[in-house]
Amino acid sequence: MLGLRNVSILSHKDDTVKKLFTFAPVDKAEQVRTAIFAAGGGHIGNYSETSFNAEGVGTFKAGDGANPFVGEIGKQHQEKEVKIEIIFPAFLESRIIAAMIAAHPYEEVAYDVVTLSNSNRDLGAGVIGDWPEPVEEKQFLAQLKAVFKVPVVRHSALSGKLVKKVALCGGAGSFLISKALAAGVDAYITADIKYHEFFDANNRMLLADIGHYESEQFTINLLQEILEQKFPTFAVLKTAVETNPVYYS
Repeated sequence: MLGLRNVSILSHKDDTVKKLFTFAPVDKAEQVRTAIFAAGGGHIGNYSETSFNAEGVGTFKAGDGANPFVGEIGKQHQEKEVKIEIIFPAFLESRIIAAMIAAHPYEEVAYDVVTLSNSNRDLGAGVIGDWPEPVEEKQFLAQLKAVFKVPVVRHSALSGKLVKKVALCGGAGSFLISKALAAGVDAYITADIKYHEFFDANNRMLLADIGHYESEQFTINLLQEILEQKFPTFAVLKTAVETNPVYYS
């Protein structure tokens, strides 16, 4: 709605990426990898089907009642295997494990899943981008009022600087003020800013509170688009009821 360019995540979320380690016979490693990729594993930024593979020797001895893919009951078997390492988003864990097991030839699949502290490049809170052209702060505030249809914008003191680099977070986004400052933005747009939090801007950026409902009002359009794409044979209707409990007089 604001026409921001070069938009990226303001604060990346941690602890949402996991890594899967598993072991497969050399001639079956490709089918196991392919199944994991198809289930959503192996994405890093703009790259897909990423993995690390190292060959080694695995040992096991099948006991009574086992149905080994290779080897004999009661005898230790050595098998040339490939150790496969693939990262995946945490919410896909059950799907990826199920796909791996279904594609794996072994009766008992050895695997490890570990949580990584790496930041998730595709998930986080708030965004940062560039305003199409640098504008004066008063003009910037006037455009916010027009786009978000608000009669007033609460904001920090004007610094006299031009606004070009902008960060925003819908809803109560004061927890990202420090992130916006660290990113060197000229303005940060959010809602529910408390009295003392306006001091945090400290003439380093323009802090604009456009209202909680107002900052989230266009989300319904995004949800409608997603639902229409996922369910093209269904009519998706938006409510016309406004639920904003805040009024301006």
